[in-house]
Amino acid sequence: MDWGTDLWDQYDHIDKHTQSGLDLVERYIKFVKERTEIEQSYAKQLRNLSKKYAKRGSKDEQDCKFSNHASLQEILNELNDYAGQRELIAENMMTGICVDLTKYLQDLKQERKTHLADAKKAQQNLEITFKQLESTKKRFAKEWGEAEKATQQAEKTENDLNATRLDVEKAKQHAHARTHTAEECRNDYAAQLQKYNKEQNLFYYTEIPQIFNNMQDMDERRIQRMAEGYCQFADIEKKVQPIISKCLEGIFNAGGKINEKQDSMLFIEQHKSGFERPADVEFEDYTQGIKSATSESSLNPPKVRAKLWPFSKKTKISHAEKHMPLPAEDFSHLPPEQRKKRLQSKIDDISKELQKALDQSEALEKMKGVYEQNPQMGDPSCLEPQISETAQNIGRLRGELAKYETWLSEAVGGEESSNAINNNTQHTGVAAELPQNIYLEFDDEFDDVETPVGQCTALYTFQGNSEGTISITEGELLSIMEEDKGDGWMRVLRAGGEEGYIPSSYVKLSP
Repeated sequence: MDWGTDLWDQYDHIDKHTQSGLDLVERYIKFVKERTEIEQSYAKQLRNLSKKYAKRGSKDEQDCKFSNHASLQEILNELNDYAGQRELIAENMMTGICVDLTKYLQDLKQERKTHLADAKKAQQNLEITFKQLESTKKRFAKEWGEAEKATQQAEKTENDLNATRLDVEKAKQHAHARTHTAEECRNDYAAQLQKYNKEQNLFYYTEIPQIFNNMQDMDERRIQRMAEGYCQFADIEKKVQPIISKCLEGIFNAGGKINEKQDSMLFIEQHKSGFERPADVEFEDYTQGIKSATSESSLNPPKVRAKLWPFSKKTKISHAEKHMPLPAEDFSHLPPEQRKKRLQSKIDDISKELQKALDQSEALEKMKGVYEQNPQMGDPSCLEPQISETAQNIGRLRGELAKYETWLSEAVGGEESSNAINNNTQHTGVAAELPQNIYLEFDDEFDDVETPVGQCTALYTFQGNSEGTISITEGELLSIMEEDKGDGWMRVLRAGGEEGYIPSSYVKLSP
């Protein structure tokens, strides 16, 4: 079954049906466009949501060490990735469906317009032929009527006794001429009728069926393309489902990573002060009466209980508090446990930075040696500024490392005293004595290592501007107190008693 055979006389319905199909394509394109707008808006809102609740700042970074805080951050990151997949869906729908179907719709409209124009042209040609047929038919009818009248008049004239022979001949000639003209019109009518029937058969059995079948093929192709578009609508989202599933799985796994015991231990480690609990308050008996001015009570007034660390109340910051000095560099403003952790963390950071500087110094020394052996590769003197700068940086870092290690030793060694101080409130006096004892211990350690291990002569002048380093002049004789341990530095003693670190490459060992 096809449109050309079964719907040969349903031109108007075919016109409406094909137009309805084009309208459906246009509706579907608008539908997908609105869907992409929804997806884009949804993705934008998800991104804004994840950005809104993301942790920012040093305090938030501190909280992110807890597993429940870190898991929320992972969830927000996964949600941001999920939003990216929604944007990808919108983009693929716009390019894969809307753009392609819009172009296809324009082609369909042009094709349908061509088919309808061909049908109208064939209809007009048939109508012109039919008008020509009607014209020849009317002329034939008119001429035949005139011929019959002329024949009747010739017979009447011939039977008229009063008519002359000339009148009879004239009437007969006129009748014969009319009859001949009528015969010609009859032949024209017959030829035109044959032509019309031929064109009518061509119209109804060839041209119109062909045009309608072409329109049927066009409509079926449109339907097939719409089916592909419908499937594509789902397939685009199905292609990103694996990634979306991974995002959702990541969100689920983030919940599984939470460890409440670990978070509690971390909280303890972060805020444990290291103080002992307060001792019992002593009973002060005022019933003994007033004692003499030289009594022990006058020399030792009643003890005032210090404020407990954990229960300090939050108050508004006064103008004076706003201008208080910054926290101490040795973190002495922190509780003992927190101070030790901060000092250890600082030492670790400085150690990493120092190792990096030592590696850089070693690399520069190796490069300098290569340049000295192969001058064509470079000038060794061009590396001196970098070597000097690196050496100064190493000296500075060593000084800082020693300083923080001293403070850490102080914090570790003074922990027991600090605990006692928290109980008897004699914090000030003991804290002032504590660093002195530690420095004495360090002095004793240096007193034990005073014997030089060798002698050396300075090859270059070195300016020791960093802490822990000393300056030397070219040709100066130095005592080696500590040999190079592979980091490019050695500790030396000058004749004037000044001791410190210098680059090993700046001196020559004496035999």
